Amino acid sequence: MTARRLSRWALMAPLALALAAGAAGCGAGDQAAPRADGATTLTVFAAASLTGAFTELGRAFEAAHPETTVRFNFGSSATLAQQIVQGAPADVFAAASPATMKTVTDASSAAAPPVTFARNSLQIAVPADDPAGIDELADLADPKVKVALCAEQVPCGAAAAKVLDAAGLTVTPVTLEQGVKATLTKVELGEVDAALVYRTDVLAAAGRVRGIDFPGAEKAINDYPVAALSSAADPEAAGRFVGLVLSGQGRDVLTKAGFQVP
Repeated sequence: MTARRLSRWALMAPLALALAAGAAGCGAGDQAAPRADGATTLTVFAAASLTGAFTELGRAFEAAHPETTVRFNFGSSATLAQQIVQGAPADVFAAASPATMKTVTDASSAAAPPVTFARNSLQIAVPADDPAGIDELADLADPKVKVALCAEQVPCGAAAAKVLDAAGLTVTPVTLEQGVKATLTKVELGEVDAALVYRTDVLAAAGRVRGIDFPGAEKAINDYPVAALSSAADPEAAGRFVGLVLSGQGRDVLTKAGFQVP
């Protein structure tokens, strides 16, 4: 096949911007009222590929702010963006691409300009024993190789389409999934021979799948933007969470998870 816990005051400028703009959006605060015990819940919508890193940051935030519980909604960025503009109660949005964040900013649902906090690139994911003998990107064009891709309307699918186009390859997937986690699961279960997914997800599934780097992956690096939302019930808490993501501690957590940080 070879032929083919917490530095709350770090990066105060973007945090101050998030807080100031967030205060202007307090009118929608009744979407997520404080709990009966006086504590509040901060709802963060985030791309599925951020699950591990943001879960860790959520624990750090709760430790520093015991009056606040952080609740996550992880999923496809495209789906989350649509939910936000349709009125789903959320305080912060972290997307896997500027295009999906634009859905939110175009609807005036962001309280401040989004800030890029991480970058991600693709790897070929194969089962740990790689029964199909995948060595390179061109192998995915072999009709005998069963490939899973993300649907093109979601960020991981758009990135896959870009690298395949740049390589001049035509790949016919046996399945198109609506998110990177579902795509990787096909590999983990042995239902496909390979998939194009984020390297962070390959790292998180270490031992169950193996990642293969390939030339051209740098042509489809995804920027991840984050923003506090105008509907935030507690704009100050939303701004603080954005500040944590942008802080030195946030960068350390993201780097450990395999993300590049700007």
